[in-house]
Amino acid sequence: MRHRHPRWTAIAAAVTALTLTATACGADEPADSGGPVTLTMSAWSLKTTPEFQKLAEAFQAQNPEVKVEFKEYDAANYDTQLTADLAAGSAPDLYVLKNLKNFITYQSGEQLLDVSDVAGGLGNDVNGLGNYKVDGVTYAVPYRQDSWYLYYNKDLFTAAGVTPPSETWTWAEYEKASADLTAALKAAGSPAKAAYQHTWQSTVQGLALAQTSGADLGSGDYGYLAPYYKRALEQQKAGAQVDYGTATTNTLQYQAQFGTQQAAMMLMGSWYVATLIAQQKKGDAQAFQWGFAPAPQTDAGAKDKPVTFGDPTGIGINAAIDEGKVAAAKKFLTFAAGEGAATALASIGITPATLTEPVVKAYFGVEGVPGDELSKFAFTTHDTRAENPVSPQTAALQNILQETHSAIMSESTPVDDALRQAGERARSEVLESK
Repeated sequence: MRHRHPRWTAIAAAVTALTLTATACGADEPADSGGPVTLTMSAWSLKTTPEFQKLAEAFQAQNPEVKVEFKEYDAANYDTQLTADLAAGSAPDLYVLKNLKNFITYQSGEQLLDVSDVAGGLGNDVNGLGNYKVDGVTYAVPYRQDSWYLYYNKDLFTAAGVTPPSETWTWAEYEKASADLTAALKAAGSPAKAAYQHTWQSTVQGLALAQTSGADLGSGDYGYLAPYYKRALEQQKAGAQVDYGTATTNTLQYQAQFGTQQAAMMLMGSWYVATLIAQQKKGDAQAFQWGFAPAPQTDAGAKDKPVTFGDPTGIGINAAIDEGKVAAAKKFLTFAAGEGAATALASIGITPATLTEPVVKAYFGVEGVPGDELSKFAFTTHDTRAENPVSPQTAALQNILQETHSAIMSESTPVDDALRQAGERARSEVLESK
């Protein structure tokens, strides 16, 4: 999940307005008499999340007659606060769909405008666009599309004498490297583990759903998760990674685990590239050589297009928007999903939804982004499948599977028993009542 993964906390809404002037790529005048138009748009963590300002700045450079005012929400409680504003009629004209898990809630609540005309003009280079289509109608467009990679510490691999990942790495090769790293690091007296697996359910479930043929979140059959959970538990037992109990009890942060060289490998979303670069510059992360590779595969046959997972981040138009602002809002969406915005976002290390040659060039032109061929391959070549398939049942099913994840990783319930119980709950509580 940039994946973003929602981690809800109940705190008061912090709402501020940051006014930036912005427009879309066309030169047409907005539909409200040709005068200046002010759009409001949702955002979070404006001081530490530069993508929103970057979108506005790039938009402004082309059509300065449209003004965008950002309404800032708490990042951890974003959907809760936005939902309250939509109900109260005080939500912004444009709002970000932070993940797919809650998209259907907004769509089914008739809180998103039909933007099929915008989607129809975007071409075939926009990854994740189809996730926002329901019954043939598109309700949002993606401006970024995160994918999960395998990050690895080149220095630790070299010191341990272990062959680093390749573009065709299988899970069997990952397990062997993990065992070799564990032995070598222990022999050298290093405190580092072979890997760090964060506590999120997606670290196991996301790849299992994406990589298992026939896997279906809405089927109520979760046996496909078993091999992935058994591998994770074996890694814990072997001491190759910090156990789940320690990670949760001590509230370990994945950034610190990899950034301070406590782990030689880590599966994590593509957003971490920009984070690690920034932390190394500030000294919050140690200086070491690193890169990223495709997530390990079930077999080597995925060489041409490794399978991974990740949800897009999209922007939709509030269905309650003033009619005079609709044309300007659609221009903004056209720009946000296009190559111009993608290049601007790539220039600050963000993974945009549109990946064209200029976008890739901009991304790898960022100081600190690994420039090796494997990292370039991982960035440009992958089959990214949705972590949260669009369905009215997705949120409820994921909540059940979150509890299942905790039960398995804490070893309070055996894998097969926990997955059987999850299927029973899914059928009785969600699927049979739909």
